[in-house]
Amino acid sequence: MRNRRFIQCDVFSPIPTSGNGLAVVVDSEGLSDKQMQTFAAWTNLAETTFILPPEEPLADYKLRIFSPTREMLFAGHPTLGSCAAWLHAGGEAKQKNLVRQECGVGLVEIDVSNPKFAFVAPPTKIHNMPDGLLKEIVEVLKIPPDAVSHSAILDNGPVWQVLMLESAEQVLAVDSSQVKWPEHKPVGLIGAHGADNECDYEVRMLAPSSGMSEDPITGSLNAALAHWMVVEGWLDDVITVAQGTKINRYGRVTIYPHGDKIYIAGDTHIIIDGQVTM
Repeated sequence: MRNRRFIQCDVFSPIPTSGNGLAVVVDSEGLSDKQMQTFAAWTNLAETTFILPPEEPLADYKLRIFSPTREMLFAGHPTLGSCAAWLHAGGEAKQKNLVRQECGVGLVEIDVSNPKFAFVAPPTKIHNMPDGLLKEIVEVLKIPPDAVSHSAILDNGPVWQVLMLESAEQVLAVDSSQVKWPEHKPVGLIGAHGADNECDYEVRMLAPSSGMSEDPITGSLNAALAHWMVVEGWLDDVITVAQGTKINRYGRVTIYPHGDKIYIAGDTHIIIDGQVTM
């Protein structure tokens, strides 16, 4: 047991405590898998991360990500939040304005040249959603079948069952309590706002691994959606996504393609900075 640097931050909102909370153990050397999982269950946040020395020569640090119930290969708000916590605690990147994070999906690049850090969306496998699965999801969530314009299964570490609905209003109308964990895998919903709205799309992620009915803001889902939108020809400029609206969060995710990469950006606020004895 020893004291370790501990930071709790809020990610993907311009308003502190209105985004998605993240617990970060900055110096995690010597902790066992069981200790990490037990601590993540105790924090009771969607994710808790543990920063370790890198094993990959190009990486600045290695990150392990845990929900209260399992380890995750990749997650978006833990990527931005852990990067901000690492820099706040004195971490120095090998390359100016670029942090390379080693995690379960390999190396993830994070642009830290602007106040809103932005990670490069990892590669995403895109599959057609079987008709039977689409029918089941629509029935469980009581979505009018004609409200679904497109569907897919997206895999960027986590696997997402995604539906694009005809409007943001239809996305917000879905009752998340209809999805029960672990019976149903994560369901992502996206719908476009009208031209008069500050945001381009509304996104919701139902049945997160934490056991909540809905995740506040999900960077990894937005990253997968971004790849899907590029492939389908729906994304060629900067867009702003709102998430967390139905659970009184003010999530804002900025998505933009640049060259052959897609960036997922958002604010991070350091809320708690102290020590934890582990």
